[in-house]
Amino acid sequence: MPAGPRAALAALRTRALPALRTRVLPALAPHAHRIAIGGFAAVVLTGIALGGVVGAAGETASSTVTSTVDRSDRASRGFNRTAPTTPVPVLPATPSPTPTTSAPATTAAATKPVPKARVATKAPPKPPVPVPASCASYSGNKRIACSLLPTFGFSTSQMPALEKLWAHESGWNVRASNRSSGAYGIPQALPGSKMGRFGADWRTNPATQIKWGLSYIKGRYGSPNGAWAHFRSHGWY
Repeated sequence: MPAGPRAALAALRTRALPALRTRVLPALAPHAHRIAIGGFAAVVLTGIALGGVVGAAGETASSTVTSTVDRSDRASRGFNRTAPTTPVPVLPATPSPTPTTSAPATTAAATKPVPKARVATKAPPKPPVPVPASCASYSGNKRIACSLLPTFGFSTSQMPALEKLWAHESGWNVRASNRSSGAYGIPQALPGSKMGRFGADWRTNPATQIKWGLSYIKGRYGSPNGAWAHFRSHGWY
Protein backbone atom coordinates (compact mmCIF):
# COMPACT_ATOMS: atom_id res chain seq x y z
CA MET A 1 0.00 0.00 0.00
CA PRO A 2 1.32 3.54 -0.74
CA ALA A 3 2.58 5.65 2.15
CA GLY A 4 -0.21 8.23 1.87
CA PRO A 5 -3.20 5.89 2.37
CA ARG A 6 -1.41 4.07 5.16
CA ALA A 7 -0.85 7.29 7.06
CA ALA A 8 -4.50 8.27 6.60
CA LEU A 9 -5.70 4.87 7.87
CA ALA A 10 -3.43 5.11 10.91
CA ALA A 11 -4.73 8.61 11.73
CA LEU A 12 -8.34 7.36 11.40
CA ARG A 13 -7.70 4.56 13.85
CA THR A 14 -6.01 6.90 16.24
CA ARG A 15 -8.81 9.49 16.20
CA ALA A 16 -12.02 7.64 15.40
CA LEU A 17 -11.77 4.63 17.63
CA PRO A 18 -11.30 6.57 20.89
CA ALA A 19 -14.15 8.84 19.97
CA LEU A 20 -16.33 5.81 19.19
CA ARG A 21 -15.59 4.31 22.59
CA THR A 22 -15.96 7.46 24.66
CA ARG A 23 -18.78 9.34 22.94
CA VAL A 24 -20.90 7.23 20.53
CA LEU A 25 -21.28 3.98 22.43
CA PRO A 26 -22.21 5.62 25.79
CA ALA A 27 -24.76 7.73 24.00
CA LEU A 28 -26.31 4.71 22.33
CA ALA A 29 -26.32 2.51 25.39
CA PRO A 30 -29.73 3.63 26.72
CA HIS A 31 -31.20 2.89 23.32
CA ALA A 32 -29.47 -0.42 22.75
CA HIS A 33 -32.59 -2.53 23.00
CA ARG A 34 -34.43 -0.36 20.49
CA ILE A 35 -31.53 -0.48 18.14
CA ALA A 36 -31.43 -4.27 18.46
CA ILE A 37 -35.18 -4.60 17.85
CA GLY A 38 -34.96 -2.25 14.90
CA GLY A 39 -32.03 -4.14 13.50
CA PHE A 40 -33.85 -7.41 13.94
CA ALA A 41 -36.94 -5.96 12.29
CA ALA A 42 -34.83 -4.63 9.46
CA VAL A 43 -33.30 -8.04 9.01
CA VAL A 44 -36.76 -9.68 9.04
CA LEU A 45 -38.22 -7.16 6.63
CA THR A 46 -35.22 -7.54 4.40
CA GLY A 47 -35.66 -11.31 4.49
CA ILE A 48 -39.36 -11.03 3.70
CA ALA A 49 -38.62 -8.67 0.88
CA LEU A 50 -35.90 -10.89 -0.44
CA GLY A 51 -38.20 -13.92 -0.08
CA GLY A 52 -40.88 -12.19 -2.09
CA VAL A 53 -38.40 -11.23 -4.72
CA VAL A 54 -37.01 -14.73 -4.81
CA GLY A 55 -40.55 -16.21 -4.90
CA ALA A 56 -41.57 -13.90 -7.67
CA ALA A 57 -38.43 -14.69 -9.54
CA GLY A 58 -39.03 -18.41 -8.95
CA GLU A 59 -42.59 -18.16 -10.14
CA THR A 60 -41.46 -16.18 -13.14
CA ALA A 61 -38.75 -18.70 -13.85
CA SER A 62 -41.20 -21.58 -13.29
CA SER A 63 -43.77 -19.91 -15.53
CA THR A 64 -41.12 -19.33 -18.12
CA VAL A 65 -39.99 -22.95 -17.96
CA THR A 66 -43.61 -24.19 -18.02
CA SER A 67 -44.40 -21.94 -20.98
CA THR A 68 -41.30 -23.15 -22.77
CA VAL A 69 -42.20 -26.78 -22.07
CA ASP A 70 -45.78 -26.21 -23.25
CA ARG A 71 -44.62 -24.57 -26.41
CA SER A 72 -42.15 -27.37 -26.97
CA ASP A 73 -44.85 -29.96 -26.33
CA ARG A 74 -47.32 -28.21 -28.60
CA ALA A 75 -44.68 -27.93 -31.26
CA SER A 76 -43.93 -31.64 -30.87
CA ARG A 77 -47.63 -32.62 -31.13
CA GLY A 78 -48.08 -30.34 -34.07
CA PHE A 79 -45.11 -31.98 -35.75
CA ASN A 80 -46.58 -35.41 -35.06
CA ARG A 81 -49.94 -34.44 -36.54
CA THR A 82 -48.33 -33.20 -39.75
CA ALA A 83 -48.25 -35.91 -42.39
CA PRO A 84 -44.69 -36.77 -43.27
CA THR A 85 -43.75 -35.82 -46.76
CA THR A 86 -42.28 -38.49 -49.00
CA PRO A 87 -38.94 -37.36 -50.33
CA VAL A 88 -38.89 -37.09 -54.10
CA PRO A 89 -36.08 -39.24 -55.44
CA VAL A 90 -33.60 -37.33 -57.48
CA LEU A 91 -32.68 -39.30 -60.55
CA PRO A 92 -29.09 -39.12 -61.64
CA ALA A 93 -28.52 -37.28 -64.83
CA THR A 94 -28.15 -39.64 -67.77
CA PRO A 95 -24.89 -38.93 -69.50
CA SER A 96 -25.32 -38.17 -73.15
CA PRO A 97 -23.66 -40.80 -75.36
CA THR A 98 -20.37 -39.79 -76.76
CA PRO A 99 -20.51 -39.98 -80.54
CA THR A 100 -17.99 -42.41 -81.87
CA THR A 101 -16.57 -42.22 -85.29
CA SER A 102 -15.54 -45.42 -86.94
CA ALA A 103 -12.48 -45.32 -89.06
CA PRO A 104 -13.17 -46.11 -92.72
CA ALA A 105 -12.20 -49.58 -93.70
CA THR A 106 -8.96 -49.44 -95.63
CA THR A 107 -8.23 -53.13 -95.84
CA ALA A 108 -8.05 -54.81 -99.16
CA ALA A 109 -10.90 -57.13 -98.15
CA ALA A 110 -13.20 -54.14 -97.56
CA THR A 111 -12.36 -52.42 -100.84
CA LYS A 112 -12.28 -55.55 -102.96
CA PRO A 113 -15.50 -55.82 -104.99
CA VAL A 114 -17.63 -58.83 -104.22
CA PRO A 115 -17.83 -61.06 -107.25
CA LYS A 116 -21.29 -61.71 -108.56
CA ALA A 117 -22.68 -65.16 -107.98
CA ARG A 118 -22.56 -67.27 -111.07
CA VAL A 119 -25.86 -68.70 -112.14
CA ALA A 120 -25.45 -72.21 -113.35
CA THR A 121 -27.05 -72.59 -116.74
CA LYS A 122 -28.05 -75.99 -117.91
CA ALA A 123 -26.40 -76.74 -121.19
CA PRO A 124 -28.66 -78.24 -123.85
CA PRO A 125 -28.19 -81.98 -124.27
CA LYS A 126 -25.73 -82.95 -126.96
CA PRO A 127 -26.98 -85.23 -129.71
CA PRO A 128 -25.67 -88.79 -129.36
CA VAL A 129 -24.68 -88.74 -133.04
CA PRO A 130 -23.53 -86.04 -135.46
CA VAL A 131 -26.33 -83.69 -136.46
CA PRO A 132 -27.24 -83.87 -140.16
CA ALA A 133 -27.49 -80.58 -141.99
CA SER A 134 -31.19 -81.19 -142.52
CA CYS A 135 -31.70 -81.19 -138.72
CA ALA A 136 -30.08 -77.78 -138.13
CA SER A 137 -33.46 -76.08 -137.95
CA TYR A 138 -34.40 -78.08 -134.83
CA SER A 139 -33.16 -77.59 -131.28
CA GLY A 140 -33.18 -79.37 -127.94
CA ASN A 141 -34.88 -82.74 -127.78
CA LYS A 142 -36.16 -82.40 -131.35
CA ARG A 143 -32.62 -82.05 -132.68
CA ILE A 144 -31.63 -85.21 -130.82
CA ALA A 145 -34.55 -87.10 -132.38
CA CYS A 146 -33.77 -85.82 -135.87
CA SER A 147 -30.15 -86.87 -135.44
CA LEU A 148 -31.18 -90.40 -134.34
CA LEU A 149 -33.56 -91.05 -137.29
CA PRO A 150 -30.81 -92.38 -139.64
CA THR A 151 -29.56 -94.80 -136.93
CA PHE A 152 -32.97 -96.55 -137.09
CA GLY A 153 -33.09 -96.54 -140.91
CA PHE A 154 -35.35 -93.47 -141.25
CA SER A 155 -34.75 -90.45 -143.43
CA THR A 156 -34.66 -87.04 -141.75
CA SER A 157 -37.65 -86.24 -143.97
CA GLN A 158 -39.71 -88.26 -141.44
CA MET A 159 -39.01 -85.61 -138.80
CA PRO A 160 -42.10 -83.42 -139.48
CA ALA A 161 -44.43 -86.39 -138.82
CA LEU A 162 -42.47 -87.41 -135.69
CA GLU A 163 -42.52 -83.82 -134.43
CA LYS A 164 -46.31 -83.64 -134.63
CA LEU A 165 -46.83 -87.11 -133.12
CA TRP A 166 -44.84 -86.52 -129.95
CA ALA A 167 -46.06 -82.96 -129.62
CA HIS A 168 -49.54 -84.45 -129.13
CA GLU A 169 -48.28 -87.19 -126.82
CA SER A 170 -46.00 -85.31 -124.43
CA GLY A 171 -45.09 -81.89 -125.81
CA TRP A 172 -41.52 -83.27 -126.04
CA ASN A 173 -41.25 -83.10 -122.23
CA VAL A 174 -38.84 -85.66 -120.83
CA ARG A 175 -40.80 -85.79 -117.53
CA ALA A 176 -44.31 -85.88 -118.99
CA SER A 177 -46.55 -88.29 -117.08
CA ASN A 178 -50.10 -89.43 -117.81
CA ARG A 179 -51.91 -89.65 -114.45
CA SER A 180 -54.70 -91.86 -115.74
CA SER A 181 -52.65 -94.41 -117.68
CA GLY A 182 -49.18 -94.06 -116.17
CA ALA A 183 -47.48 -93.46 -119.53
CA TYR A 184 -44.17 -91.59 -119.16
CA GLY A 185 -41.63 -89.57 -121.11
CA ILE A 186 -41.43 -88.13 -124.63
CA PRO A 187 -42.82 -91.20 -126.42
CA GLN A 188 -45.26 -91.94 -123.52
CA ALA A 189 -44.05 -95.46 -122.88
CA LEU A 190 -46.53 -97.59 -120.93
CA PRO A 191 -45.17 -98.34 -118.46
CA GLY A 192 -42.19 -96.02 -118.47
CA SER A 193 -39.86 -98.71 -117.22
CA LYS A 194 -39.92 -100.26 -120.72
CA MET A 195 -37.42 -97.61 -121.74
CA GLY A 196 -34.93 -99.09 -119.29
CA ARG A 197 -33.53 -101.47 -121.94
CA PHE A 198 -31.95 -98.45 -123.62
CA GLY A 199 -30.49 -97.04 -120.42
CA ALA A 200 -30.93 -96.83 -116.66
CA ASP A 201 -31.34 -93.07 -117.00
CA TRP A 202 -34.64 -93.42 -118.83
CA ARG A 203 -36.43 -91.12 -116.38
CA THR A 204 -34.31 -88.06 -117.25
CA ASN A 205 -32.28 -88.68 -120.44
CA PRO A 206 -34.13 -87.60 -123.63
CA ALA A 207 -31.82 -89.64 -125.91
CA THR A 208 -32.66 -92.84 -124.02
CA GLN A 209 -36.40 -92.15 -124.32
CA ILE A 210 -36.17 -91.22 -128.04
CA LYS A 211 -34.24 -94.40 -128.86
CA TRP A 212 -36.96 -96.49 -127.26
CA GLY A 213 -39.69 -94.49 -129.06
CA LEU A 214 -38.10 -94.87 -132.53
CA SER A 215 -37.62 -98.58 -131.89
CA TYR A 216 -41.30 -98.92 -130.94
CA ILE A 217 -42.50 -96.98 -134.03
CA LYS A 218 -40.31 -99.06 -136.35
CA GLY A 219 -41.55 -102.35 -134.97
CA ARG A 220 -45.27 -101.38 -134.87
CA TYR A 221 -45.88 -98.83 -137.67
CA GLY A 222 -42.79 -99.09 -139.87
CA SER A 223 -42.01 -95.38 -139.79
CA PRO A 224 -42.87 -92.10 -138.13
CA ASN A 225 -45.16 -91.26 -141.09
CA GLY A 226 -47.09 -94.53 -140.51
CA ALA A 227 -47.40 -93.82 -136.77
CA TRP A 228 -48.66 -90.30 -137.43
CA ALA A 229 -51.27 -91.57 -139.91
CA HIS A 230 -52.55 -94.08 -137.33
CA PHE A 231 -52.74 -91.40 -134.69
CA ARG A 232 -54.79 -89.14 -136.91
CA SER A 233 -57.32 -91.90 -137.61
CA HIS A 234 -57.51 -93.42 -134.11
CA GLY A 235 -56.32 -90.72 -131.75
CA TRP A 236 -53.52 -92.88 -130.35
CA TYR A 237 -50.55 -94.83 -131.66
